Amino acid sequence: MSIIKEIINLWKSDNLLSQAWEESYQMLTLSREMSIQAIRKFHEHDNLSTLRALKERDFEINAFQKNVRRKVVTHFSVEQDLGNLSSGLVLMNMVVDIERIGDYSKNIVDLAMNYVGSFDVEHTSQDLHDIEVEVETRFDKTLEAIHTQDSDVARTLFLSYKELISEKSDQIVNSIIAGNLSFGSESKTAAVALYARYLKRIGGHLKNITTTLVNPIEAIGYVH
Repeated sequence: MSIIKEIINLWKSDNLLSQAWEESYQMLTLSREMSIQAIRKFHEHDNLSTLRALKERDFEINAFQKNVRRKVVTHFSVEQDLGNLSSGLVLMNMVVDIERIGDYSKNIVDLAMNYVGSFDVEHTSQDLHDIEVEVETRFDKTLEAIHTQDSDVARTLFLSYKELISEKSDQIVNSIIAGNLSFGSESKTAAVALYARYLKRIGGHLKNITTTLVNPIEAIGYVH
């Protein structure tokens, strides 16, 4: 049985492993919410108490990860059925990427907490704005692909990551390091470089998640 069919069957079943899959989807939904809010708060420069509260939502993501791991391990320990082993391994990989998205969202919140004033991304750098919009869009498309197990959507997201996110982010950061690009002040230039890198890593972990639908287990997260 293919991994995709195995996962579809899990969605329809009612055991610890299927519960873990459902919770991983909720975990990805929460990471999307946290990331989008972090991006908005970076634009608006909200008060510190609001930013700290958003940052602490990462604890919820961590709790999801622990619970998913516990259910996967318990399922195979109790059921002693290795028929769904591949989907269990895929799930364990996926929650690591979702947890890392939460970490990079915290990094963006840190930027918002330490950068003085609001940050107008669109008028600062069009490329940076394009990356930001692409990352936000990819959350919804990734959730769609995972929920429907649509390998075509997943493959499109995976193959377009380099052109639409990775290369653009690298160009911004490398140009700043080389001294060929600045944004008026050292603090703003540093913020642009960090923000471009954080967005790239969020996009990269979303890309890894989509590869669970198109790659064999050993190639999850890689070109295959």
